[in-house]
Amino acid sequence: MNYTAIDPFYRGRMSQFALVVTVFFISFASCSRLLSAERERFQIGECNAFVIMPPASARVKGPTPWVWYAPTLGNRHPSRDEQWMIDRLHAAGIALAGIDVGESYGSPKGVRVYQEFYRQLTGQRGFSAKPVLLARSRGGLMLYSWAVSHANCVGGIAGIYPVCNIASYPGIERASPAFELTAKELKDSLTKYNPVDNLHALAKARVPVFHIQGDSDTVVPHEKNSGLLASRYQALGGPVKIELIPGQGHNMWRGWFESETLTQFMIKHALGK
Repeated sequence: MNYTAIDPFYRGRMSQFALVVTVFFISFASCSRLLSAERERFQIGECNAFVIMPPASARVKGPTPWVWYAPTLGNRHPSRDEQWMIDRLHAAGIALAGIDVGESYGSPKGVRVYQEFYRQLTGQRGFSAKPVLLARSRGGLMLYSWAVSHANCVGGIAGIYPVCNIASYPGIERASPAFELTAKELKDSLTKYNPVDNLHALAKARVPVFHIQGDSDTVVPHEKNSGLLASRYQALGGPVKIELIPGQGHNMWRGWFESETLTQFMIKHALGK
């Protein structure tokens, strides 16, 4: 597997006062949840879905290339935090879309909703058959759990500190109700549901994977998530790269959302290049 370490402090250090002001500003902006592009909302069953289309002037001929974002957390995400990358996706003619399946943790029920969402976007809205999946945090469980059973429908998988291992986060006890199982039942059948144990189809389809992950993440530890997935995926012959960022954890560092490497990966594979 490939690992790249980059300096998270390239923007320079802040004074304590500036840091407080910046955090306040980011929190205020995030709460406003405003994006420069209009978000079309619609329902799939009881679940809230959305698409954010690129401007008409940037749209490409043929099926609409798209990035599938998770989790949406009640349609609160993506927000202004992701505006930088959304602007660049839109400039390339790429739409962003997602659906709120609650705290599914990749359960079969959530996967079924995801499949209906995919079917409607590709069958009724003219979206491309191979989106790039953008998994942020626990969105990793949701998107990987769909992807492993629909590998031929995936153009690529991008991750921002994605959860790949149920046992790591949220833990078997907490996840079990979403699977409609007891904790013991989920533990006994964990390899059936856990993304890190079900990578064969993705590797066979040669689905490219690229994650950015902090080496100091205590919520979603690298070695139990991206690192474990990468080592297993590479062993199966799958193309994978992890950009491991020193000193960063599970936080709102702007580098996660303004990564040129991650954004170009999404653009390349969403456009099928």
